[in-house]
Amino acid sequence: MELVSTLVVLMIAAVVFGWIARLLKVPYPMVLVVGGLVISALPGLPRPQIDPALVLVIFLPPILYQAALMTSLRELRANLGAISLLAVGLVVATTLAVGVAAKLLLPDLPWFVCFLVGAIVSPPDAVAATAVLSRLRLPRRIVAILEGESLVNDASGLVIYKLLVAAALAGGFSFVDAGRDFLIMGAGGIAIGLVIGWASLWLHDRLKDPMIEVTLSIALPFASYVAAEVFHTSGVLSVVATGLLRSWYSPEKFEPYSRILALGTWGVVVFMLNALVFVLIGLEIGDGMGQGWMAFFGLLEEGLALTLVAMAVRFIAIYAMAGAARLLPGGEAVPPWRWLFVLSFCSMRGIVSLAAALALPIGLTGRSEAIVLTFIVILVTLLSQGLTLPWLTRRLGLGGDTDVREEEHTARVKTAFAGWQAIEAEAQRKAYPGQVIAALSVEYQMRLSEEQAQLPTQDPADDPMRRLRLVALAAERRRLIKLRRDRVIGDEVLHLLQRELDFEESRLTAVPM
Repeated sequence: MELVSTLVVLMIAAVVFGWIARLLKVPYPMVLVVGGLVISALPGLPRPQIDPALVLVIFLPPILYQAALMTSLRELRANLGAISLLAVGLVVATTLAVGVAAKLLLPDLPWFVCFLVGAIVSPPDAVAATAVLSRLRLPRRIVAILEGESLVNDASGLVIYKLLVAAALAGGFSFVDAGRDFLIMGAGGIAIGLVIGWASLWLHDRLKDPMIEVTLSIALPFASYVAAEVFHTSGVLSVVATGLLRSWYSPEKFEPYSRILALGTWGVVVFMLNALVFVLIGLEIGDGMGQGWMAFFGLLEEGLALTLVAMAVRFIAIYAMAGAARLLPGGEAVPPWRWLFVLSFCSMRGIVSLAAALALPIGLTGRSEAIVLTFIVILVTLLSQGLTLPWLTRRLGLGGDTDVREEEHTARVKTAFAGWQAIEAEAQRKAYPGQVIAALSVEYQMRLSEEQAQLPTQDPADDPMRRLRLVALAAERRRLIKLRRDRVIGDEVLHLLQRELDFEESRLTAVPM
């Protein structure tokens, strides 16, 4: 009962702090973290005692799954090289650099603990990146690389973390065994995620009930994560693989109302989890400081130094990769320096680092120092980068791509034309009132000329205009999916227009919203 009451208080606090962030026009994760610090100073508030491993199971799967659903598989493939280097190579490099720096700064700390600190703080946080980037209009390629990196780097960091913890408990470490286990855990997680994703699609084909389908979609990321962890593979990669698979087939597998219902449900669920995550981060950091102010401030300089090392490694690695890429054929496709600067600057740490630090085995030599150092890195990166990133993007003059607007224009014209053709073909096949055909033809001509989607008024169920509208909408949806499959448009435009078609069809079929 105490845990429930505490979580209710934290949820109310998250709503209040989210509202304050909206008023201040700053990314809400920063306000929520500060709010958690404030709450930690309040006397008498019961503290939620949650197992750190359980924190990952509760928060990480749904947040990663929703991010994977909204990730463009086309953009992921197009930037796979850069994403792989950042999500795997940069994580390994950061682990080594921070580990060596920690040993130089704290010579009494064992080597394996130093590298554990490096592994814990190596992956930038997917939750923080998504929460901040969603408020900014950045070029699509920057967003694609950052979101793709954030989907995979947690897996890399956690796999390295688990291997180091196992080595510390066993008293030995083998690079050959670690490399083999790294590949097995990654490949195994992807395989399990794909199997669960295909099974869920098979099940969805037979359910045909929006409520059950959305309920299944909420349970799916947890099932994917737990199944992978049971088989000692990467739960993160399993969830990502499941989400990407369902993202690709969602436009043609799910009914319009199911997508509309899922969109609203997932929006609320993910916002609530994000809010609780950042309040808990502030709460845990505040509690850590309150229980050991001397220890916290005694390691403050070292924590700041490790933060700078982690940030510097990212800058060096990204610019080095870009410089090497320019020497290769096709080097003109390397992003300009302003894009590279933003990519390098986005290195906020969050819930994964927090949970990994708190999950270190009790009694492990240097455990308290590792937790304090992690707290400092999380706090500094979240507040410094999260608050300055919007200002930085404005100063650099970065804005959204014109490609998205061009793709949207192309999709609107082609889908409207497909609907118009379907109306004419249906009118030739069956007898419809002439005024109905004329009215719909005028409507589609207006859409083609003005590039505007007009939501129709709701008609009686037996109205021939309604039937023709549904025929046209089905043709538009098929053409929209074909445009995505033919790589004429990306997922961003697909989701935008598909949402409009879904709402239009819901109104025509009188489905309650």
